[in-house]
Amino acid sequence: MNTMAHSITMIIVFISILALNNASNLYPQFYDHSCPQAKDIVRSVVTKAVAKEARMAASLLRLHFHDCFVKGCDGSILLDNSGSIISEKGSVPNRNSARGFEVVDQIKAALEKACPQTVSCADALALAARDSTVLAGGPSWEVPLGRRDSLGASLSGSNQNIPAPNNTFQTILTKFKLKGLDIVDFVTLSGSHTIGNARCTSFRQRLYNNSGNGQPDLSLDQSYAAKLRQNCPRSGGDQNLFFLDPVSPTKFDNSYYKNLIASKGLLSSDEILFTQNQQTMQYVKQYAANQELFFQQFAKSMVKMGNITPLTGKSGEVRKICRKVNS
Repeated sequence: MNTMAHSITMIIVFISILALNNASNLYPQFYDHSCPQAKDIVRSVVTKAVAKEARMAASLLRLHFHDCFVKGCDGSILLDNSGSIISEKGSVPNRNSARGFEVVDQIKAALEKACPQTVSCADALALAARDSTVLAGGPSWEVPLGRRDSLGASLSGSNQNIPAPNNTFQTILTKFKLKGLDIVDFVTLSGSHTIGNARCTSFRQRLYNNSGNGQPDLSLDQSYAAKLRQNCPRSGGDQNLFFLDPVSPTKFDNSYYKNLIASKGLLSSDEILFTQNQQTMQYVKQYAANQELFFQQFAKSMVKMGNITPLTGKSGEVRKICRKVNS
């Protein structure tokens, strides 16, 4: 084993131990006495938001993912620029795409009214992600609670740690492993792309110049690619939105995996699950054939992701307003 590989392995082991230690302080009943209505409050606000705009379910789920992959599930993605804090909202993965912050504000305001400075923003976001999944037709799970909120953000961490649509298979897998997640979690959590949208700029390269030779990505169904080109030109239209799952774009189901088998994964980071690794290909086939299997594992992987290095005990704080640290 070379030095670099050994170093990465040791980092993964250390992070896994740290995550397990901190996650052991999380449990679903954390607010049963201090704020027994917390879960109902979050669910009520999310239900109204998703009823108003179905896309919001995917937006809130993505916010939780992008929060956890930076410094752990600590609400750091929710912080605005202020003083010494440079917001993660300006990072490449979040700029012009991360959304749902106003809904989180509404959730927090309702929680503060009922139970002042009790429920953390990080926990509110974890609950909102679960409720969003359920409202879209997906599985439910018990959310371990007790996270506290960070006192800062990490723009560089957001740029470096969140998987990008054009990352290689190995790069994305390494990013998952560095967070204590494995190849099963990689395939399963990617299934959240059964709902939501992606911008033209996220996949344009696949349509026109995938390998730098002026040719489209041949792993993409060409009739599907032709439809995409109609609203995603070579230049311009960067912010034009496309369904990640054109079959059932607002329904949380296993169509995403069926699309991959049909060469209709929108993002390169989606399609590589079926084209570049035998193990992930088998998981894609299993999930495409068995939605219940996908749902069961998705719930497990979401709990696992939600346990990434949380702040607990006296670490961090419980913010009064999710956009800024307490004064």
